[in-house]
Amino acid sequence: MRSILPAVESWRDDGKRVAIATVAKVWGSAPRPPGAKMAVSDAGDIAGSVSGGCVENAVIEQAREVLAGGEPKLFASAVSDEEAWAVGLTCGGRIEVFIEPYGGVYPELQRALGEERLVARAAIVAGPGLGRQLLLSREGTLAGDLGSPELNAQVTRRAREVLASQLCERIPCDFQGEDVDVLWEVHPPRPKLVIVGAVHVAIPLITFAKPLGFRCFVIDPRSALATRERFPHADRLITEWPDVALAALGLDEATYVAVLSHDLKLDVPALRAALASPVRYVGALGSRKTHAQRLAALESEGLDEAQLARIHSPIGLRLGGRRAEEIALAIIAEIVAVSHGVAGDAAVERGRSG
Repeated sequence: MRSILPAVESWRDDGKRVAIATVAKVWGSAPRPPGAKMAVSDAGDIAGSVSGGCVENAVIEQAREVLAGGEPKLFASAVSDEEAWAVGLTCGGRIEVFIEPYGGVYPELQRALGEERLVARAAIVAGPGLGRQLLLSREGTLAGDLGSPELNAQVTRRAREVLASQLCERIPCDFQGEDVDVLWEVHPPRPKLVIVGAVHVAIPLITFAKPLGFRCFVIDPRSALATRERFPHADRLITEWPDVALAALGLDEATYVAVLSHDLKLDVPALRAALASPVRYVGALGSRKTHAQRLAALESEGLDEAQLARIHSPIGLRLGGRRAEEIALAIIAEIVAVSHGVAGDAAVERGRSG
């Protein structure tokens, strides 16, 4: 959603009406995942993509019908093997796309994105109440109504779990005795990568992270290391002790913390602060011996087993590399895996970097 907002705002400023198409379900090797969005104006403008080009024309035609006064609709389309090959896949699949006019909770969603808030939108994409929406945060409902107090309650109860996963999903629910499908989209703040330790590995790590959309922060009280000459591409350099700096930055569900200092004086306060927060990822560079020392120090400060188990150490996926760039690649690969809900047995075995 964030990527198509500038176009949507511009079209609406020009008085155009806008439809939003969202991938609601995929089977096989569909080119775009659930939650992918495309905006279409009544003048034929397009922003975003729901299929990488395979079914865009059909979706545009359906969007025009919606804008001409039709109801929101769930549109199904197959992606042939030939079309899939054209966008880089080995075989085709099938997708369902939900198409609706811009409105409902979208203006409130737009405000939440501007405020960097974690929110989820729940929309009925099949069954009674088609097109009804709710916008929720951890604090409760921000806008909208699904048309039934019972369904609102069902969805609200699930909100915390969905917000924690930060994944798009479609689930069946009961609407006054009838089945409905609710599509959940989670819209997190822009991701932050917070690196503790202005070490050499941090330089290529930022290089890899920036094109992926991360805002990058480097924390190190050693001002001789945390310099603009070494880190011209960092969003901020903070020469404070990690616990002080992390508290000031604000640690939320879209924050990823990589502790690279390899120094207990910095590692322990950084890990303590990160583990007391809802950050999505905590990784720590170092050998097993170093990590055992960190764990002992954190245990002595009262952290429990569940908190300590959140630490990814040795940091990074096992890629076998030893150069700084290779270690940085392993770290960012693990962060990307975690961001998509892939971890443990489903990911490449955790690395031994450091």
